[in-house]
Amino acid sequence: MASEQTFLKVDGPHGEREVRISSPSRVVWPEPGLTKLDLARYVASVGEAFIAANGDRPVALQRFKENIDGEQFFSKNPPKGTPDYVRSVPVIYPSARSHPQLVLDEPAAAVWAVQMNTVVFHPWPSRTGNTDNPDQLRIDLDPQPGTDFDDAIPAALELRKVLAEAGLEAFIKTSGNRGLHVYAPVKPVREFLDVRHAVIAAARELERRMPQDVTTAWWKEERGKRIFVDFNQANRDRTIAGAYSPRALPHASVSCPITWDELEHIKPADFTITTVPARLQETGDPWARMHENPGTVDELLTWWDRDCANGLGELPFPPDYPKMPGEPPRVQPSRAKKKE
Repeated sequence: MASEQTFLKVDGPHGEREVRISSPSRVVWPEPGLTKLDLARYVASVGEAFIAANGDRPVALQRFKENIDGEQFFSKNPPKGTPDYVRSVPVIYPSARSHPQLVLDEPAAAVWAVQMNTVVFHPWPSRTGNTDNPDQLRIDLDPQPGTDFDDAIPAALELRKVLAEAGLEAFIKTSGNRGLHVYAPVKPVREFLDVRHAVIAAARELERRMPQDVTTAWWKEERGKRIFVDFNQANRDRTIAGAYSPRALPHASVSCPITWDELEHIKPADFTITTVPARLQETGDPWARMHENPGTVDELLTWWDRDCANGLGELPFPPDYPKMPGEPPRVQPSRAKKKE
């Protein structure tokens, strides 16, 4: 017996493409009963805004064999059978090795990724023409235990001011979970380590202004009930869910761009694969003009230099990274004290 399948017609810059969807009735989100076909239709319906945000970038695909509660894995290299309208670009990973990574250039390519059981899309902050130099500064505001989305709002508003003082225009989206993602477009003239240092400089300034509410502490035992500014998401090959990407969470939430005026009046659960298409049609894309006026991280790097001169240096890198220059010991503070 032939396996169940259907075909979805997807509009794009090269006309209409027909994308095969196998097992369309397979439930991806058990709680609301949303299927693989529901997901494919969602991605097609937001396709233009989705590609504007995530296209022309190396992208990692978070794929699930059955549903969001089951086995998952990340896919970066083009799999066997990749259609000719899905390309790849060579990128250099922290190990210094180079590999081809997938790139999505049109809505049909994103729908094909859904056919490959992708739920979450993780684009790089750099474009294919210059993968070593980010054109986005990204800051992840991550609520810690004892805090929630509402606690991240004041931090995001103050962070917007911090970035404005550094000459950058900030854009915001929900993470799809409890946090917020703040982006600032930058000219792609600095490499990843510089942008990381710019993020740390902004994070430290935010922490100085809101010490009871915000932390840059890498070790969880030191964070307390505060919003963690996750500076390590600025590293090479570290990504966060892209704009309009679904999330592998029970209610099929979406990481949704919003306006700053909306921030204090929305709830993350309002944005799902069933609600975002209508919202996008009615209100437009809040990120449509993001890259019209990119700034630079130059001012933030002067802050970094100032902080270094005052004794605040490098912060820990992710555990799978090679040891980096100036990095403090990768030892949990409580364990370090026991060894003394």
